[in-house]
Amino acid sequence: MTRATVTKGSGNVFRDLGFSEERSAELTLKSSLLQALQDTIKGRGWKQVEAAAQLGIDQAKISKILAGRMAGFSIERLVHFLSVLGQDVEVTVRKAHHGHKRGTVRAKLPRTRKVLA
Repeated sequence: MTRATVTKGSGNVFRDLGFSEERSAELTLKSSLLQALQDTIKGRGWKQVEAAAQLGIDQAKISKILAGRMAGFSIERLVHFLSVLGQDVEVTVRKAHHGHKRGTVRAKLPRTRKVLA
């Protein structure tokens, strides 16, 4: 039997997939915002048409959001959608950890994501 080679990830899936530092930071933030938006819509038990009406967009865009497709949605737009749905979005800026030249981009979702309803 052949043993598979396992490579330890960096902790940033987008960087591991070969995206630049800048693009992986953007994708990390966008994916977290998208996940929070999905959790909010699902937590409220809305059908796609209901969510679309609440956000003032068409049902096809809700379908893309629920399918996890980030293309076509800016960070600003995702933040706006969350705000419209009564969610607070907080961005914290602080000095990078000692010894690091660059900072990192992280997003925190509530531990119990179902509370986003």
